[in-house]
Amino acid sequence: MGTCRGPHGVTRTCVCVRVCVCVRSACAYALLALLVSAATATAEEYDYYGWPPDAAAHGSHGSHAHTGRFYAKQPQCLDIPADLRLCYGVGYKRMRLPNLLEHETLAEVRQQAGSWVPLLAKRCHADTQVFLCSLFAPVCLDRPIYPCRSLCEAVRDACAPVMETYGFPWPPMLTCSKFPLDNDLCIPMQYSTGHATQTPVSKVCPPCDNELKADTILEHFCASDFVLKLKLKEVKKERGDRKLVAAQKKKKVLKLGVLRKKELKKLVLYIKNGANCPCPQLEPLGPAYLLMGRRLEQQLLVMAIHQWDKRSKELKFALKYMKSHQCPSYHTAFQ
Repeated sequence: MGTCRGPHGVTRTCVCVRVCVCVRSACAYALLALLVSAATATAEEYDYYGWPPDAAAHGSHGSHAHTGRFYAKQPQCLDIPADLRLCYGVGYKRMRLPNLLEHETLAEVRQQAGSWVPLLAKRCHADTQVFLCSLFAPVCLDRPIYPCRSLCEAVRDACAPVMETYGFPWPPMLTCSKFPLDNDLCIPMQYSTGHATQTPVSKVCPPCDNELKADTILEHFCASDFVLKLKLKEVKKERGDRKLVAAQKKKKVLKLGVLRKKELKKLVLYIKNGANCPCPQLEPLGPAYLLMGRRLEQQLLVMAIHQWDKRSKELKFALKYMKSHQCPSYHTAFQ
């Protein structure tokens, strides 16, 4: 830590980039420790600068550290609230607002971050939480510390296929080329490639790999375009997907969303890339299902499927609160 001259002649506390010109494996944890220990600084003393999106494209590094956009709202340090499930317990206790995704209120952060919680449960990469929280709930320092490009790329390469299973593309707001190269001061991967690949990842089809828990059901309820209770007539493989044909009768609509009523008569759904992965709920077919899904172009994709267990207290609780549950804005979050 030291002092450096910022814009308008303001003397600011800064973290020297030269500290991290060291062996990467040792520096990764040293940097995080440095960030957390420095997070006690008073945010109100500093101006707040964002990383210029074109910095990497121009090959510029240190000279850009104190340039970029100003936020209209004065930055502040806040405790990470317990209901910010994406980042509570991430490894530090204080975050700053505005964050690095231009959210200026805690309510906005809660709403947008909530849509990413289901991805953590999929354990697609060991550093998913570190990467997302560096943007949604950045550690409190006198200047923003962005994730390294290599961290973004590692998480994207591991998690984008899982997101695509649910019909979500990797969003433009997380384009990895926007983030600094590893020779800049940035947050690196906490796990090497070897550690990341050892993270337990289920081989079960992602829509089938969900516990029958109220929180999980409500999270998928919010992320889904439609939610139904139905019986299945037939399940078969088709072009790498698993095709689910619903029985014509005995459908209960819990959330109609983008579905047209005439589609309910001959309802066909797909588990994307699900032809060769197991789905315990469908083996064998059960009497009834809670099925949640999204429309992607001309297909209706399954996001979550549960056998309908009328004895389940978790299911009863979720059904009771579906209508009143306040959902985050998934459409906005994945822009």
